[in-house]
Amino acid sequence: MSEAKPASKIWLASNDGAIMEVDRAVADRSILIKNMLEDLGDDAISSSNPIPIPNVNEAVLRKVIEWCEHHRNDPPQTQDDESDARKKTTDIDEWDQKFMQVDQEMLFEIILASNYLDIKPLLDVGCKTVANMIKGKSPEEIRKTFNITNDFTPEEEEQIRRENEWAEDR
Repeated sequence: MSEAKPASKIWLASNDGAIMEVDRAVADRSILIKNMLEDLGDDAISSSNPIPIPNVNEAVLRKVIEWCEHHRNDPPQTQDDESDARKKTTDIDEWDQKFMQVDQEMLFEIILASNYLDIKPLLDVGCKTVANMIKGKSPEEIRKTFNITNDFTPEEEEQIRRENEWAEDR
């Protein structure tokens, strides 16, 4: 007689074929995965039938899982968490700051993955990290930071400045 396996582990497959075993509580940080497991039932997921994560490669998925592992005991995200105080601050706790010390490509991949997987707190941390990178910088400094080519003519740039002078710090 076989015993039912505990529903404590699930498996995820990155878009490059890596299969990762993850604690259910960790995977539940992703609203997408949590809803999928509620719809499918834990028994439908196994190491031979993992949940495909088509938009995320192994390296990024490992980073996202690392973040979810660290934050596994955080209170679950609710709709009421849209507090103005949280939105207006770019403060990031120390562990998350260290976690986000990655190259720009990885940072943007984490932001895309957290958006796709519906992990709002991680998306917030990623976006706040980018906001802190551009805070107080001129358009030229921002272009240099993110390697963006200025494709405006001087005339177009002047017109944009005139149209948006209300937004300038004075």
